[in-house]
Amino acid sequence: MRPKRILVTGAGGFAGRHLLPTLRAAFPDAALVGARRSLAEGPVPDADETVALDLDQGASLADAVASVRPDAVLHLAAYADVGASFRNPLAVWRTNVLGTVGLGEAVLRAAPEAPFLVASSAEVYGLSFQSGTPVAEDAPFAPANPYAASKAAADLAVGEMALRGLRAVRMRAFTHTGAGQTDGFVVAAFAHQVARIEAGQQPPVLRTGALDRWRDFLDVRDVCAAYVAALSRADSLPPGIAMNICSGTPRRIGDILEALLRLSGVKAEVEQEASRMRPTDVRSVQGDPALARQTLGWSPVVPWEETLASVLADWRARVAAGE
Repeated sequence: MRPKRILVTGAGGFAGRHLLPTLRAAFPDAALVGARRSLAEGPVPDADETVALDLDQGASLADAVASVRPDAVLHLAAYADVGASFRNPLAVWRTNVLGTVGLGEAVLRAAPEAPFLVASSAEVYGLSFQSGTPVAEDAPFAPANPYAASKAAADLAVGEMALRGLRAVRMRAFTHTGAGQTDGFVVAAFAHQVARIEAGQQPPVLRTGALDRWRDFLDVRDVCAAYVAALSRADSLPPGIAMNICSGTPRRIGDILEALLRLSGVKAEVEQEASRMRPTDVRSVQGDPALARQTLGWSPVVPWEETLASVLADWRARVAAGE
């Protein structure tokens, strides 16, 4: 597929900022349209056009999509902070479920031929990871937090819309990190604290959540490569297909912290804080990437050491700039 106008929601977010250059390289002739809640937020970097598209304003979505005239839509926008989702679950459900359904319906009406790639999440499997085996796409949904439940509901809704003609592709991305991520996520949180300690802005004490957990991590650049691979093959994918985007290799959170400390040379005490623990959690997360590998010819290629170095370098620069 060679799309000419690609609409990207969440284009100004963490993954979106990495996705736009990846799309540019893959589809150099396409116009990239980045969506923001409001044009007052300014233009989306690396986008050719910026459009106002607020997922919480369902009545406006059809007009917004019609104005763009996309022949491909990548839906990344979401309320994505798991910890914050416990504090404001209604906002999470409104944006992630009603916003996604509203956008899907708008695409069905205004751009029915456009592939609709949805950034779903491995969080939808939740307690299914307790099986201790790599989780494939047919595993039951068993979400263990409000964010996960909202993504599971949105995933199911998009699957239903595919039965009514929506050319949907559900990309169930596992935990990913990289430069530009906020410190609401574990690797970035560690790197931010390490950078502050290096700069003398924080005592040599690292505050963490649970360290004895395993997660299937990816570099955000590998996730973006998977999105582009899916868009490139959209014409041959069955509507509604769901694919795990994962490495298949779980990593221990505590080992990641130790690796960042070694990389920086920082010596610090580690203190676990109850406020950083999830009320519900699973010990180990491991996905089965076979379907994406077979269907898209995709597998992660960025070395994990390079990922950690990029996150640490990013936070060093941000701390130096006063963030």
